[in-house]
Amino acid sequence: MTTTSGPVEVGPTETDLLHLRRAIALAVQARAAGQHPFGALVVDESGEVLVEAENHCRPPEGDPTQHAETVAVRRVARMASRERLARATLYTSAEPCAMCAGAIYWGNIGRVVYALSESKLFEITGANAENPTLSLPCREVFARGQRRIEVLGPLLEEESAKPHEGFWR
Repeated sequence: MTTTSGPVEVGPTETDLLHLRRAIALAVQARAAGQHPFGALVVDESGEVLVEAENHCRPPEGDPTQHAETVAVRRVARMASRERLARATLYTSAEPCAMCAGAIYWGNIGRVVYALSESKLFEITGANAENPTLSLPCREVFARGQRRIEVLGPLLEEESAKPHEGFWR
C-alpha cells in the first residue's frame, strides 16, 4: 500500500474502512438494479459524504462511460470547488480503470481508496465482453500527471469480490 509519490501511508483508518464498505454496499445495490456491481462515493476532509454513485453502464439508459467513479466525479464536480475536491477522498469498490483514473485526475480529487484490485477483478471477470479490463493500475495513470494523488488499496478484497460472484458468467 503505497502512494503515487511522497511518504508511504501506514494503512487505512477506521473511517476509510467504513466508507469503503459503503462503496461495496453500493456495488451490491447496483447489481440488484441490474447493473455491473461497482459503487463509489466522495467524502470531503471533514467526513461529509458529498455524493454516492453506482455503475450505470448497461442498456437501455446506461452507457459504457458511466462507471461508478465517473458518475461520482461528474456529480461532485458540479457542487464542490476544486480546492475542496483536492482535499476529498473517492472511495470505490474496485480499483479505478484508466478512464475513471482520468476523471478523478481532471476532477481534482486528491485521494483514492479502493477495495478490489484490477488484477483480482480480471481473475473474476475473465474476458467478459461487458468488462474489457485494461491492465493499467490507477497508480500508473496518476504517476503520469502533474499533481500528486494519494492512493490506498487494495483493501477488503474478499468483501469486495462478493458482489461479483456469479455475475460475470
